[in-house]
Amino acid sequence: MPFSVIIDAGHGGGDLGAVHDGRQEKDDNLRLAMAVGRLLEQAGYDVSYTRTTDIYQTPYEKAQAANASGADLFVSIHRNSAEYPDQYTGVETLVYDDSGLKAQMARNINSNLEKLGFRNIGVTERPNLVVLNSTQMPALLVEAGFINSGKDNQIFDRQFDAVARAIADGIEAAAGPAGKEVYYRVQTGLFRNRDNAQRMLYRLLGQGFPAFLSYENGLFRVQVGAFKNMENAVRMEQRLRNQGYETLIVTE
Repeated sequence: MPFSVIIDAGHGGGDLGAVHDGRQEKDDNLRLAMAVGRLLEQAGYDVSYTRTTDIYQTPYEKAQAANASGADLFVSIHRNSAEYPDQYTGVETLVYDDSGLKAQMARNINSNLEKLGFRNIGVTERPNLVVLNSTQMPALLVEAGFINSGKDNQIFDRQFDAVARAIADGIEAAAGPAGKEVYYRVQTGLFRNRDNAQRMLYRLLGQGFPAFLSYENGLFRVQVGAFKNMENAVRMEQRLRNQGYETLIVTE
């Protein structure tokens, strides 16, 4: 089955979100959410939305809609804001915790948006947000620049199609091509030197982990497992982190 994504346009209806010079965050969010969704649909992904019009939903209702959809991924689109105009600039992606496929997607998205001229604030853990802690699937919230930053609005408006593409490409790069059976692997190391990679491989094998070594583009990758279910990969990742490994979930 195709990888499925539910896209949330933050705020809506009477909840305007951040406002600057008459510009309302809820409108930017909806426009960008629909554009990202169209790109993912064109790539073959199964896409649904929490809203496609200007309606209000509580964050809990958004999370419940996502859970009812059975989607593989939840992506919420927002614009950031600061106390004063032009106080801050940049893009940021929020996650419940900095692990798994969502963390890789978040970094992909930030990196792609940085190439368009945004400052890359980074990936931030926000376990207190309902749309991140009440969704049953991996979830991330993209802050696509500050709505009260002239620089960010200029990028957002003049390169709008590229902004949407940056987000969609960041998702696809981590999730893999739509319709293709995806396997999740937990990567523990990336080396140019084969001996260093083999030392980590032998240590993992000695600890009973199903580790293996792969080679691609001049780099040796030490990875563990090949899981069809991402939840199993996340559990393996936690076991490895408990053993002191720095991990990243990747797809094949």
